[in-house]
Amino acid sequence: MLIVTTDSIEGKRITAYKGIVSGDAIVGANMFRDFFARVRDIVGGRAGGYEKALRGAKDGAMEDMIADAEELGANAIVGVDLDYESIGDSMLMVSANGTAVTIE
Repeated sequence: MLIVTTDSIEGKRITAYKGIVSGDAIVGANMFRDFFARVRDIVGGRAGGYEKALRGAKDGAMEDMIADAEELGANAIVGVDLDYESIGDSMLMVSANGTAVTIE
């Protein structure tokens, strides 16, 4: 599955638009990860636990979006957009959206 953020793919022709596809993933923050992230805020450095959780949520949202596109018979997704939203104090939602297409 070819996935791009642009509305076209150089050198490829879109032959059919299959529809909008999306995927969402919600991750909860861990109490210990929160504590160590606050410590890192004070002393500096990257919050590895949060980065790993965020990467996992992004991958999950992308996988769901790809599965939707495959169900529609698409072989590519164009115009992909990733959105990040916090839900309350301890949850994060990642949404992946795009247009499923057939290219040749």
